[in-house]
Amino acid sequence: MSATTPFLAQTIEPDEPTQSLPVPSGRIGGAASPTGRAREPVILTPTNSSNPNATPSDQEEGLTGIFKQSSHPLVLACLFGFRIAAVATYLLCGWFTDDFVLTIVAVVVLLAMDFWNARNVAGRRLVGLRYWNQVDDDGESYWVFESRDPNIRANPVDSRMFWIAIYAFPVLWVLIFIFSVIRFSIS
Repeated sequence: MSATTPFLAQTIEPDEPTQSLPVPSGRIGGAASPTGRAREPVILTPTNSSNPNATPSDQEEGLTGIFKQSSHPLVLACLFGFRIAAVATYLLCGWFTDDFVLTIVAVVVLLAMDFWNARNVAGRRLVGLRYWNQVDDDGESYWVFESRDPNIRANPVDSRMFWIAIYAFPVLWVLIFIFSVIRFSIS
C-alpha cells in the first residue's frame, strides 16, 4: 500500500458504477450559439435530493415520497420492516397465544435478522458503514471498521432514515420496557 492510496479504498465497492462525463467541445463560453441567438444562462440551485426523478412535491407525500427519493428503497423497507415486525410481534402476540416463550423466541429471531440486515446490508448501502470482528494468525481478535469514501456523499434521505431507525427503535423498546414494569407492579 502506498502513501497516495486512500486507507481502505479497495475494501468497499461503490454502490453504483461511476460514469465519466463527456468532455465538452465547441465554443465553451463563446459569444453566441450557432443559430445566432444568445442562450439563457443556466442557474443552478442546491437541493437535498440526489434522485433526479424526485419532484419538489415528493417531500410532502410522506412515506411514498421517502421511498421515491431513496436510492435503495428495498433496503430501507427491510430495515424498518424487521424492526416494526419485532415490536408488533411483541405487542400483538398476547392476543393470539398465551405462550410467552414463543413470543420471545419470535421477537429474538426477528431482532437477530434485523441486526444482520442493519450491520451487513443497510449500513453499507444506506450510509456506507460496515464492521466485523477479525482474528489474525496469532489468535488476536480485533474489530475492523469501514466507511464509504468521504468524497462520495450518501443520499440524504437514506442517511436520515437509517439514523432515525438506529436511534428511534431502541427508545421505543425502552418505553415498552418502562410501560411493562409499571403494568407489572400495578397487577
